[in-house]
Amino acid sequence: MFNRCTFAIILALVCLSPFAGAAEWPQFRGPGGTGSSIGAPLPEEWSGTKNIVWKVAIPGFGWSSPIVWGDKVFVTTAIAEKQAKPKPGAGFGGPPGGFPGGPGGDQPPPRGGFGRGGFGPRGGGRPPDEVYRWEVYCLDRDSGKVLWKQLAAEHKPAIPKQPSNSYATETPVTDGERVYAYFGTTGVYCYDFSGKLVWNKDLGSYPMAMGHGTASSPTLDGDRLFVQCDNEKQSFLVALDKRTGNELWRVDRSERTSWSTPLIWKNKLRTEVVCLGSGRVRSYDPATGKQLWELGGVNGQAQASPVADGELLYVGTGGGPGFGGPDFGGPGGGFGGGRGRGRPGGGGGGRPLFAVKAGVSGDLTLKEGATSNDGIAWYLPQAGPAMASPLLVDGFLYIVEQRGGLLSCYDAKTGKQVYKERLPGARGFTSSPWGYDGKVFCLDEDGLTFIVQAGPTFKMIGKNKLDEMFWSSAAVADGALFLRGVDNLYCIKSANGQN
Repeated sequence: MFNRCTFAIILALVCLSPFAGAAEWPQFRGPGGTGSSIGAPLPEEWSGTKNIVWKVAIPGFGWSSPIVWGDKVFVTTAIAEKQAKPKPGAGFGGPPGGFPGGPGGDQPPPRGGFGRGGFGPRGGGRPPDEVYRWEVYCLDRDSGKVLWKQLAAEHKPAIPKQPSNSYATETPVTDGERVYAYFGTTGVYCYDFSGKLVWNKDLGSYPMAMGHGTASSPTLDGDRLFVQCDNEKQSFLVALDKRTGNELWRVDRSERTSWSTPLIWKNKLRTEVVCLGSGRVRSYDPATGKQLWELGGVNGQAQASPVADGELLYVGTGGGPGFGGPDFGGPGGGFGGGRGRGRPGGGGGGRPLFAVKAGVSGDLTLKEGATSNDGIAWYLPQAGPAMASPLLVDGFLYIVEQRGGLLSCYDAKTGKQVYKERLPGARGFTSSPWGYDGKVFCLDEDGLTFIVQAGPTFKMIGKNKLDEMFWSSAAVADGALFLRGVDNLYCIKSANGQN
């Protein structure tokens, strides 16, 4: 039914992504990074045999999400003869756009453990002594047929990764003419839609905390391609000319390792590039790289990506050891210690979640004991997202837990918790939830998708199962759902657009 809420969603998506329509899902979490879709009806029921239009095995392994434009689907992968299949069970598991790692060692650690790679910022062992192939695939969206594949790079990895991560975790992005694939250890590769390499840019390889590997995806605004590279050696945000790959500007960042994808926030006043890092959130002018504002007190690991509407930006972290500290991004930091456990200016066990107002400037860090100020609409000390990014639907903010199968719903304007419910049978959530037609879809790592009615009352609508491990986030385009498992890429669609 076309109502006021539907109109508001359409208006928001148009403003956030002027070049993408209902038939496109051009980047991690779709148009504007919202995680929401409009257009033809999505199926509400599927299984290994029901509503599966096609299922294609993708060689190698990768936790990058698929993206869609027109009749094409793009996905990346990394291939090596002896690489082991990623497995669940890591205490730090996470999604693309966050980091899907499990700390330390050459075997997945038990749940909640830290593995053998060392708990220091530069732990994690050595890179594999094996040649990998980094590839970009283009598939026909209707049939799943591989239209072309291109070898971006072939060599031994320069940095290690955790056994639950991949060397192709960053989701590509497209403007409808070219596709831009970033592999955190090999650089950026730009292809036209026929598969011809237009340019490539080596941004360097840098050590990541505890050897987790990389995950932050690129994003586009106009003619600029942005890459956030927070690491243990030389963190930076860079803007590249999307036509040539030439560097337009670069800003050094004092934050260390993070895995969050930057958000292009097109709010009611201006466009910003928002980067969540270890200890701080910073916003930049996309044309110049000038910092617009910063926010301290974001302790713990920066993995989930922000989400926003025209009025407010919602950003936070889900706790865990921080990689910040006084000399790396201001307040917060340390490895689970630090002052002010759970307080805005401290590190430790807090899971901070902030709502930032549009058009602000300067240092927005809250004073001790405060829950708002001129730049912060509200703050919650124990609500931040750990791995999966938040979802904003019809004025409500949804956050799924990494462990425990919990779904929390908050009033987006006030921050008031509306409910917190356990999804029956759910395991870990690493894939980010998505929204459509007043519904919230949550995919757990075991292939169970829970469908919940959006709104202030918790209501389960359905549950669907695919027998595969899932950490990649979904793509949704023109009534079709694209899910990437550890082995296969699925296209799910109802016959004649019916549920």
